[in-house]
Amino acid sequence: MTLARVAILISGGGSNMVALVRSMTGDHPGRPVIVVSNVPGAGGLAKAEALGVPGAVVDHRPFGKDREAFEAALNEVLTAAAPDVICHAGFMRIVTPGFVRKWEGRMLNIHPSLLPKFKGLHTHVQVLAAVDAEHGCTVHEVTAELDGGPILGQARVPVLPGDTEVTLAARVMVQEHLLYPAVLRRFVAGDRTPVFLP
Repeated sequence: MTLARVAILISGGGSNMVALVRSMTGDHPGRPVIVVSNVPGAGGLAKAEALGVPGAVVDHRPFGKDREAFEAALNEVLTAAAPDVICHAGFMRIVTPGFVRKWEGRMLNIHPSLLPKFKGLHTHVQVLAAVDAEHGCTVHEVTAELDGGPILGQARVPVLPGDTEVTLAARVMVQEHLLYPAVLRRFVAGDRTPVFLP
């Protein structure tokens, strides 16, 4: 069996990246080939190295507001790694339609809300402000619409009395680390049937 090559994009500590990399062993149909960060010194790069996965940095700052130029540099690194799938795992850059077209149908993202609710940033604050009874996370395909691609999996958590942004985020993150690997395994095997965790 030919193993699918998986690239992972990060901007920070890389906890979801670690969960993905650790899952890709044994009979898993995919293997991590590179971790790329847009932030030099991002904590996830050292974690990737410790896990034996090559890391690379494409700093977005020298490109200013020229997203296409940044993505051209990012594409050079990704193309050299020849991934079959790209996982956005805390990658805090909105990609352009041109980038999406190049990798369409091969890019996943995890978002900390039950999409289509609460797209964008500060989802935990938004959930608390809305006084919702539940929160969670969603894995979806990356499309040109922000957080709007086909949903491939969701996990739910209750919103508890006294919850803060911090406590809620921590509870959601536990589910992210279960959901993303489960969806990736299925996706790499060619199955786009959504995964729903209780």
